[in-house]
Amino acid sequence: MAFNGPTDDAFPLPSQEDKFTVSHLQKGFKISARKLPISKSGPIDDMSKKLGIPVPEMIFGNNMVSIEHVATRWRLEFNAFDALDQVDKTDKNMLKVAYSKEWSSSREKTHEGIKEVVKPFDWSYSTNYKGTITNGKPFEDSEELIPLELLKRPDPILFFEEVLLYESELDDNGISLFSCKLRVMPDRMLLLCRLFMRLDKVLVRIRDTRIYVDFNTGKVIRDYTEKEEEFDTVRKSLLSSGTLPNDITIALRDPNQLAHLLPEVAHTTEALNLP
Repeated sequence: MAFNGPTDDAFPLPSQEDKFTVSHLQKGFKISARKLPISKSGPIDDMSKKLGIPVPEMIFGNNMVSIEHVATRWRLEFNAFDALDQVDKTDKNMLKVAYSKEWSSSREKTHEGIKEVVKPFDWSYSTNYKGTITNGKPFEDSEELIPLELLKRPDPILFFEEVLLYESELDDNGISLFSCKLRVMPDRMLLLCRLFMRLDKVLVRIRDTRIYVDFNTGKVIRDYTEKEEEFDTVRKSLLSSGTLPNDITIALRDPNQLAHLLPEVAHTTEALNLP
């Protein structure tokens, strides 16, 4: 079930957002997605001031995905503002590029109109965002894993969406992208929200949040994984695996081709039961 956003560049008012939201109801759960054009300058400036940091070049401030349990009104949402609000706003996790002085000068000029919010921050836009619970009980630590074998079954896909929340080319030094992809089957669903960050000649990083819902039992599992590796090590691994030199550039833009090359540095699982 695909959704085509507005064809013109009109930016919707908050009261109009619902008409651009597509939803699917499955066994008491309402799964929703909203895809709209890139935010305009006014909303971008407002978001930057509220966050206290400049936002990425491509920010989809009105995009979101959500899962709601209708009976209890428990709701989990992923959106760009909350994802960026989890970016480190200090200089503790700043990554250095090969031409850091030139980059800093360029960055200051790019954002000279909003200098009041330009300060040290993790400009790779790496976030450990796991979603926003807007109503209902929180997750609790759990050792229960997502049942991958059930997800491998050839069940029909009743609802599918892929939503981009933000993207930055890191001033031509790489890429940082946060996106969500969901698929709903008759008895279960999986939502994957992924941060993919590649800083050329420095680091490759993937942070995945997976939300699994069993519609029959009301069980919801949240699985969060962080993986990262030095850029040169990843590139050498691609070459040793047989990837042709001309295909390296393409592979380095595809997290699906890189994920298995990155060692896991953090992993947590949480769960909750909805009646």
